[in-house]
Amino acid sequence: MPVLPGVATATEVMSALRADLDRVKLFPAEPLGGRATLRPVDAEEHQRTISRLEQQTVDLKAALEEREAELGAAREANRQLTRALNQRE
Repeated sequence: MPVLPGVATATEVMSALRADLDRVKLFPAEPLGGRATLRPVDAEEHQRTISRLEQQTVDLKAALEEREAELGAAREANRQLTRALNQRE
């Protein structure tokens, strides 16, 4: 009798594929969404999502760099103000 390992996550499916398994069972199926979970994967949709997320990452990194530069400028202005106030005393 063949034994099929049960998988519940994409990570478990990928682990099974890396272990050269070509069949697995969704287990427990009903709590995981049943047949709807087994619908075909739309690779193009996933690629569009990945591209969108990559662009968001680039945008967020650029915004972070801009904020870091602003923070650096604010810190320098604070140091200059502190020096000026200390010299007045």
